Amino acid sequence: MTSPEARFEQELEVFRTEADAAMQFLYAYLTVHAVAAEHRPVYRLLNRAPLFWNTNLAALQTAAFMALGRVFDQNSTHNVGRLLRIAQDNPSIFSTASLGARKQGDSSTPPDWLAEYLRDAYVPTADDFRRLRAQVDKHRKVYVEKYRDLRHRLFAHREVSAKADIDALFAKTNIRELQKMLAFLGSLYEALWQLFFNGRKPVLRRRRYSVKQMRHSPSPPWRTSAVQERITHEAERFLRSIAGVAQQRVQRTG
Repeated sequence: MTSPEARFEQELEVFRTEADAAMQFLYAYLTVHAVAAEHRPVYRLLNRAPLFWNTNLAALQTAAFMALGRVFDQNSTHNVGRLLRIAQDNPSIFSTASLGARKQGDSSTPPDWLAEYLRDAYVPTADDFRRLRAQVDKHRKVYVEKYRDLRHRLFAHREVSAKADIDALFAKTNIRELQKMLAFLGSLYEALWQLFFNGRKPVLRRRRYSVKQMRHSPSPPWRTSAVQERITHEAERFLRSIAGVAQQRVQRTG
């Protein structure tokens, strides 16, 4: 039997990988569309191999919805609700004694700075987890009402095939809303990670979610970018680079 602390740490890491995956897939998908719409060389490049790019875009879209479902579906083996239940049911995970043991690690004696560090550490209350769960429940409600049927009935299981039925499922969705939902998952992970490893109060900090804003107003280089910003910039740099190479070849041969 693993300890509650070990189970929480494992679930926290699974949550990170699932949330990051959903963001990577969605933001790569959105960036391809955005860059192609603004840059004619990229648009022409994609149209040189339309089947290939449509295949990749469809795969990114499907993967994003599948990962989102694994995070929010309560019957999923690993989901955000399970993560928060472990935290709520085992408050000793976040005691100063447990934090001190994690900070000390494999060392036989505690470091000199540890006692002072622990005096300033935050020990969460039941209200902290109720607040986090309320935010999760708010976003899960949106997922259930607008995205779950699309995920289950189209991407996971082909229950709908008529164009009118598919259009009706997509009509419920909103890109801005979906981006904000994924940005929330990143904020939640960061809050729980800081609480567990550093003893900091779990605060849900706002994260950038707009592809347009991230593309045209990048974060300064000294700031560690969230995964959605990194994938947005990587995808754009790649597309513009290969489009530029393709354009140069055409000019040389023309």
